[in-house]
Amino acid sequence: MKINDIKELSIQINLNGLSFCILNRTQNTIEFLKTIPFEHKSTPAEVLNSLKAELSSNTVFSEDFDAVLVIHQNELATLVPKELYNAEHKADYLKFNSKILRNDFITEDEIVVNQSVNVYVPYVNINNYIFDTFGEFVYKHASSVLINSHLQHDENKEEAIVYININKSTVEVLVLEKNKLQLFNVFEYYSKEDFIYYILFVFEQLKLDVETTTIELSGAIEKDDDLYNILYTYIRHVNFIDKVYKFSISAGIDRRYLHKHFLILNSF
Repeated sequence: MKINDIKELSIQINLNGLSFCILNRTQNTIEFLKTIPFEHKSTPAEVLNSLKAELSSNTVFSEDFDAVLVIHQNELATLVPKELYNAEHKADYLKFNSKILRNDFITEDEIVVNQSVNVYVPYVNINNYIFDTFGEFVYKHASSVLINSHLQHDENKEEAIVYININKSTVEVLVLEKNKLQLFNVFEYYSKEDFIYYILFVFEQLKLDVETTTIELSGAIEKDDDLYNILYTYIRHVNFIDKVYKFSISAGIDRRYLHKHFLILNSF
Protein backbone atom coordinates (compact mmCIF):
# COMPACT_ATOMS: atom_id res chain seq x y z
CA MET A 1 0.00 0.00 0.00
CA LYS A 2 1.24 3.45 -0.86
CA ILE A 3 1.20 6.15 1.79
CA ASN A 4 -1.06 8.40 -0.32
CA ASP A 5 -3.66 5.82 -1.32
CA ILE A 6 -7.19 7.25 -1.39
CA LYS A 7 -9.40 5.29 1.02
CA GLU A 8 -13.09 5.39 1.88
CA LEU A 9 -14.76 3.91 4.96
CA SER A 10 -18.39 2.78 5.21
CA ILE A 11 -19.97 1.90 8.56
CA GLN A 12 -23.36 0.20 8.74
CA ILE A 13 -25.29 0.78 11.99
CA ASN A 14 -28.02 -1.62 13.08
CA LEU A 15 -29.34 -2.34 16.58
CA ASN A 16 -28.51 -5.99 15.84
CA GLY A 17 -24.92 -5.44 14.70
CA LEU A 18 -22.24 -3.40 12.97
CA SER A 19 -20.52 -3.72 9.60
CA PHE A 20 -17.37 -2.05 8.29
CA CYS A 21 -15.95 -1.82 4.79
CA ILE A 22 -12.87 -0.04 3.43
CA LEU A 23 -12.48 0.69 -0.28
CA ASN A 24 -9.01 1.58 -1.52
CA ARG A 25 -9.89 3.87 -4.43
CA THR A 26 -6.31 4.04 -5.64
CA GLN A 27 -6.06 0.26 -5.95
CA ASN A 28 -9.80 -0.07 -6.74
CA THR A 29 -10.02 -2.85 -4.16
CA ILE A 30 -12.16 -3.67 -1.14
CA GLU A 31 -9.41 -4.35 1.37
CA PHE A 32 -11.40 -4.69 4.61
CA LEU A 33 -14.85 -6.15 5.26
CA LYS A 34 -16.15 -7.12 8.69
CA THR A 35 -19.51 -7.71 10.38
CA ILE A 36 -20.04 -7.82 14.14
CA PRO A 37 -23.42 -9.38 15.06
CA PHE A 38 -24.88 -8.68 18.49
CA GLU A 39 -26.36 -11.53 20.52
CA HIS A 40 -29.41 -9.42 21.39
CA LYS A 41 -31.00 -6.28 19.97
CA SER A 42 -29.18 -3.34 21.52
CA THR A 43 -30.05 0.24 22.35
CA PRO A 44 -28.43 3.12 20.43
CA ALA A 45 -26.26 3.79 23.51
CA GLU A 46 -25.05 0.17 23.58
CA VAL A 47 -24.37 0.25 19.84
CA LEU A 48 -22.26 3.38 20.33
CA ASN A 49 -20.19 1.61 22.99
CA SER A 50 -19.62 -1.34 20.64
CA LEU A 51 -18.66 1.04 17.84
CA LYS A 52 -16.18 2.88 20.07
CA ALA A 53 -14.63 -0.41 21.17
CA GLU A 54 -14.16 -1.64 17.58
CA LEU A 55 -12.79 1.62 16.18
CA SER A 56 -10.31 2.01 19.03
CA SER A 57 -9.10 -1.60 19.10
CA ASN A 58 -8.57 -2.22 15.37
CA THR A 59 -5.56 -0.45 13.86
CA VAL A 60 -7.13 -0.48 10.38
CA PHE A 61 -9.35 2.42 11.52
CA SER A 62 -6.42 4.58 12.59
CA GLU A 63 -5.61 5.44 8.96
CA ASP A 64 -6.70 8.67 7.32
CA PHE A 65 -9.86 8.28 5.25
CA ASP A 66 -10.74 10.55 2.36
CA ALA A 67 -14.44 9.87 2.83
CA VAL A 68 -16.55 8.32 5.59
CA LEU A 69 -20.15 7.13 5.14
CA VAL A 70 -22.51 6.02 7.90
CA ILE A 71 -25.49 3.85 6.92
CA HIS A 72 -28.38 3.96 9.39
CA GLN A 73 -30.39 0.75 9.16
CA ASN A 74 -33.72 0.87 10.99
CA GLU A 75 -37.45 0.77 10.29
CA LEU A 76 -37.89 4.49 11.01
CA ALA A 77 -38.13 5.58 7.37
CA THR A 78 -40.71 6.28 4.70
CA LEU A 79 -40.63 7.19 1.01
CA VAL A 80 -42.36 10.27 -0.39
CA PRO A 81 -42.58 11.24 -4.08
CA LYS A 82 -40.40 14.30 -4.54
CA GLU A 83 -43.15 16.33 -6.20
CA LEU A 84 -45.33 15.87 -3.09
CA TYR A 85 -42.60 16.40 -0.52
CA ASN A 86 -42.64 19.34 1.88
CA ALA A 87 -39.68 19.56 4.27
CA GLU A 88 -41.85 21.24 6.90
CA HIS A 89 -43.90 18.06 7.30
CA LYS A 90 -41.16 15.48 7.89
CA ALA A 91 -42.71 14.20 11.11
CA ASP A 92 -46.14 13.91 9.50
CA TYR A 93 -44.80 11.58 6.79
CA LEU A 94 -43.12 9.35 9.36
CA LYS A 95 -45.71 9.13 12.11
CA PHE A 96 -48.16 7.04 10.08
CA ASN A 97 -45.88 4.01 9.88
CA SER A 98 -43.17 4.57 12.51
CA LYS A 99 -43.08 5.13 16.24
CA ILE A 100 -41.29 8.44 16.59
CA LEU A 101 -40.69 10.57 19.67
CA ARG A 102 -41.32 14.28 19.92
CA ASN A 103 -37.60 15.06 20.18
CA ASP A 104 -36.42 12.71 17.40
CA PHE A 105 -34.20 14.32 14.79
CA ILE A 106 -35.68 13.69 11.34
CA THR A 107 -33.77 14.06 8.09
CA GLU A 108 -34.05 12.92 4.48
CA ASP A 109 -32.16 11.43 1.53
CA GLU A 110 -33.05 12.37 -2.02
CA ILE A 111 -33.17 9.32 -4.28
CA VAL A 112 -32.59 10.87 -7.68
CA VAL A 113 -33.01 7.71 -9.73
CA ASN A 114 -36.77 7.56 -9.02
CA GLN A 115 -37.45 11.15 -7.92
CA SER A 116 -38.32 10.32 -4.32
CA VAL A 117 -37.37 11.51 -0.85
CA ASN A 118 -36.58 9.07 1.96
CA VAL A 119 -37.55 10.57 5.33
CA TYR A 120 -35.96 8.89 8.35
CA VAL A 121 -34.60 9.07 11.89
CA PRO A 122 -30.82 8.58 12.10
CA TYR A 123 -28.92 7.59 15.25
CA VAL A 124 -27.80 11.05 16.35
CA ASN A 125 -25.44 9.75 19.04
CA ILE A 126 -23.60 7.73 16.39
CA ASN A 127 -23.40 10.71 14.04
CA ASN A 128 -21.98 12.92 16.80
CA TYR A 129 -19.30 10.37 17.65
CA ILE A 130 -18.33 9.80 14.01
CA PHE A 131 -17.96 13.56 13.52
CA ASP A 132 -15.76 13.83 16.62
CA THR A 133 -13.65 10.88 15.43
CA PHE A 134 -13.32 11.45 11.67
CA GLY A 135 -14.53 14.97 11.05
CA GLU A 136 -16.84 15.68 8.14
CA PHE A 137 -18.76 12.66 6.86
CA VAL A 138 -21.90 11.64 4.94
CA TYR A 139 -24.79 9.59 6.26
CA LYS A 140 -27.68 7.83 4.54
CA HIS A 141 -30.49 5.46 5.35
CA ALA A 142 -29.99 1.81 4.41
CA SER A 143 -33.15 1.77 2.31
CA SER A 144 -31.81 4.66 0.22
CA VAL A 145 -28.73 2.59 -0.60
CA LEU A 146 -30.78 -0.51 -1.43
CA ILE A 147 -33.33 1.27 -3.59
CA ASN A 148 -30.71 3.26 -5.47
CA SER A 149 -28.56 0.20 -6.10
CA HIS A 150 -31.36 -2.03 -7.38
CA LEU A 151 -32.92 0.64 -9.59
CA GLN A 152 -29.57 1.38 -11.21
CA HIS A 153 -28.76 -2.26 -11.90
CA ASP A 154 -32.14 -3.77 -12.73
CA GLU A 155 -31.24 -3.81 -16.45
CA ASN A 156 -34.80 -2.92 -17.50
CA LYS A 157 -36.13 -6.40 -16.90
CA GLU A 158 -39.78 -6.64 -17.87
CA GLU A 159 -40.89 -9.15 -15.26
CA ALA A 160 -41.29 -8.32 -11.57
CA ILE A 161 -38.38 -9.24 -9.28
CA VAL A 162 -38.56 -9.40 -5.49
CA TYR A 163 -35.36 -8.36 -3.72
CA ILE A 164 -35.09 -9.41 -0.09
CA ASN A 165 -32.36 -8.15 2.23
CA ILE A 166 -32.37 -10.08 5.49
CA ASN A 167 -31.17 -8.93 8.89
CA LYS A 168 -31.26 -10.67 12.24
CA SER A 169 -34.80 -9.54 13.13
CA THR A 170 -35.95 -7.43 10.18
CA VAL A 171 -36.32 -7.97 6.45
CA GLU A 172 -36.31 -5.32 3.75
CA VAL A 173 -38.47 -6.19 0.74
CA LEU A 174 -38.19 -4.33 -2.54
CA VAL A 175 -40.19 -5.14 -5.67
CA LEU A 176 -39.22 -3.82 -9.10
CA GLU A 177 -41.10 -4.23 -12.37
CA LYS A 178 -39.96 -2.66 -15.64
CA ASN A 179 -37.32 -0.80 -13.64
CA LYS A 180 -39.95 0.93 -11.51
CA LEU A 181 -40.28 0.59 -7.75
CA GLN A 182 -43.56 -1.15 -6.95
CA LEU A 183 -42.99 -1.63 -3.22
CA PHE A 184 -40.47 -1.12 -0.48
CA ASN A 185 -41.15 -2.11 3.11
CA VAL A 186 -39.41 -3.31 6.25
CA PHE A 187 -40.93 -6.08 8.35
CA GLU A 188 -39.90 -7.22 11.81
CA TYR A 189 -39.97 -10.98 12.32
CA TYR A 190 -39.44 -13.29 15.29
CA SER A 191 -39.67 -16.69 13.59
CA LYS A 192 -39.40 -18.25 10.15
CA GLU A 193 -43.21 -18.38 10.11
CA ASP A 194 -43.38 -14.60 10.60
CA PHE A 195 -40.81 -14.20 7.85
CA ILE A 196 -42.65 -16.25 5.23
CA TYR A 197 -45.98 -14.67 6.18
CA TYR A 198 -44.70 -11.20 5.23
CA ILE A 199 -43.13 -12.42 2.00
CA LEU A 200 -46.28 -14.21 0.89
CA PHE A 201 -48.32 -11.16 1.93
CA VAL A 202 -46.25 -9.06 -0.49
CA PHE A 203 -46.81 -11.62 -3.25
CA GLU A 204 -50.55 -11.57 -2.58
CA GLN A 205 -50.85 -7.78 -2.45
CA LEU A 206 -48.97 -7.30 -5.72
CA LYS A 207 -50.59 -10.35 -7.34
CA LEU A 208 -47.23 -12.00 -7.98
CA ASP A 209 -47.07 -15.64 -9.02
CA VAL A 210 -45.06 -17.84 -6.63
CA GLU A 211 -44.39 -20.23 -9.54
CA THR A 212 -42.83 -17.68 -11.90
CA THR A 213 -41.63 -14.63 -9.91
CA THR A 214 -37.96 -14.64 -8.93
CA ILE A 215 -36.64 -13.73 -5.49
CA GLU A 216 -33.08 -12.37 -5.19
CA LEU A 217 -31.61 -12.76 -1.70
CA SER A 218 -29.01 -10.73 0.16
CA GLY A 219 -28.03 -10.25 3.79
CA ALA A 220 -28.01 -12.72 6.67
CA ILE A 221 -29.18 -15.87 4.93
CA GLU A 222 -27.46 -19.03 3.71
CA LYS A 223 -28.53 -21.91 1.55
CA ASP A 224 -30.44 -24.55 3.53
CA ASP A 225 -30.88 -22.46 6.68
CA ASP A 226 -34.40 -22.13 8.13
CA LEU A 227 -35.32 -18.95 6.28
CA TYR A 228 -34.03 -20.22 2.95
CA ASN A 229 -35.80 -23.56 3.30
CA ILE A 230 -39.18 -22.06 4.15
CA LEU A 231 -38.86 -19.59 1.26
CA TYR A 232 -38.05 -22.40 -1.14
CA THR A 233 -41.01 -24.41 0.17
CA TYR A 234 -43.47 -21.79 -1.04
CA ILE A 235 -41.65 -20.03 -3.89
CA ARG A 236 -40.10 -21.78 -6.86
CA HIS A 237 -37.36 -19.37 -7.98
CA VAL A 238 -35.08 -18.33 -5.10
CA ASN A 239 -31.57 -17.08 -5.90
CA PHE A 240 -28.73 -15.43 -4.05
CA ILE A 241 -27.92 -12.07 -5.58
CA ASP A 242 -24.76 -12.18 -7.67
CA LYS A 243 -23.54 -8.75 -8.62
CA VAL A 244 -20.46 -7.81 -10.58
CA TYR A 245 -18.79 -4.89 -8.80
CA LYS A 246 -16.66 -2.19 -10.38
CA PHE A 247 -13.95 -2.88 -7.82
CA SER A 248 -12.01 -6.01 -6.95
CA ILE A 249 -12.19 -7.91 -3.67
CA SER A 250 -9.08 -8.52 -1.60
CA ALA A 251 -7.85 -12.12 -1.58
CA GLY A 252 -8.42 -12.30 2.18
CA ILE A 253 -12.19 -11.81 1.81
CA ASP A 254 -14.35 -14.87 1.12
CA ARG A 255 -16.16 -14.16 -2.16
CA ARG A 256 -18.68 -16.96 -1.54
CA TYR A 257 -20.51 -14.82 0.99
CA LEU A 258 -20.53 -11.41 -0.68
CA HIS A 259 -24.35 -11.49 -0.73
CA LYS A 260 -24.21 -11.10 3.07
CA HIS A 261 -22.49 -7.72 2.63
CA PHE A 262 -24.56 -6.51 -0.33
CA LEU A 263 -25.80 -3.37 1.42
CA ILE A 264 -22.45 -2.02 2.55
CA LEU A 265 -20.68 -3.02 -0.68
CA ASN A 266 -23.21 -0.96 -2.60
CA SER A 267 -22.66 2.14 -0.47
CA PHE A 268 -19.62 3.28 -2.49
